[in-house]
Amino acid sequence: MTSKVFKYDSSQLSVHSSTNLLETKQKDGIKHTWIGYVKDCQATFILNIDWEALKIQRFDRLVGHLIINHRNGAWQPHRVDIDWTETNRSVSAMLGSRSSAYDVSFEYNLTAHYAELPTPEKVSFAEMFAASDKTDVVLIVEGKKLNVNKSFLSFHSDYFLTLFSANFKEGQMKEIEIKEVSYKDLGLLLSSFYPNPHFPNDLTVETLLEMADRFQVSSVLGIVEYHLLNNSKIGYEKMLWLADKYAMPKLLNKCINQMNSLEMAKKLEKSLEFMTLSDKTSSLIFRRLLKSI
Repeated sequence: MTSKVFKYDSSQLSVHSSTNLLETKQKDGIKHTWIGYVKDCQATFILNIDWEALKIQRFDRLVGHLIINHRNGAWQPHRVDIDWTETNRSVSAMLGSRSSAYDVSFEYNLTAHYAELPTPEKVSFAEMFAASDKTDVVLIVEGKKLNVNKSFLSFHSDYFLTLFSANFKEGQMKEIEIKEVSYKDLGLLLSSFYPNPHFPNDLTVETLLEMADRFQVSSVLGIVEYHLLNNSKIGYEKMLWLADKYAMPKLLNKCINQMNSLEMAKKLEKSLEFMTLSDKTSSLIFRRLLKSI
């Protein structure tokens, strides 16, 4: 488990009957909005914490505490313990009982956690692609054999549909050498859509996208996009780059909509991925940013 600590101390602020918004600030991926007012000599506070920007950076849990202080001791420091996985949460407190105005401050000490990436499941391609009564052609990759079914592979891959056609000599061959690809990478691609498939994880998605793009397997692009949309903890900049490079519209739309601050934009601009984004995606990011500021 990897973690990162975030600390913040507000300035002294006065809360009274006409007060509403005390403070709103964004720092290091945490945006807070602090509301307070006094009614019948009692102060009510609502503190909203939005850490969606950290979620995008692969953090999935926020743990720690918030403390609301009074300068002259109208109450003991009021502590609220938190342990959140949701990214937009609010806490409230009613404090004090003897004044129409209070000088207050708040602080937080929070630790963001994210789980390590999953270890890829070990797959024996020799066993998965062994010869059987259902296979009718052998792919030779780096001197190793992958026994496959022409019709099944052609249904999923336009590359193999063309390769196995009568217009190519390979269409009549029982063994076909596939060059300029590794046995491991092609096995990974085929194993993701063959019977008893192995699903993508964050360590395999980039290879799968490269292979799916080269061998024209649209179903694998869809499987990977689903993983990136719903399960992945890959960082925002890399996620945006993958969505742009491999034309995954749902993922791209999600990434564009998450661009909501100058802080995020500056971080993206400094990343290696930014320089290779298409002009169209760069324009969409800019237009989205204009709407959010």
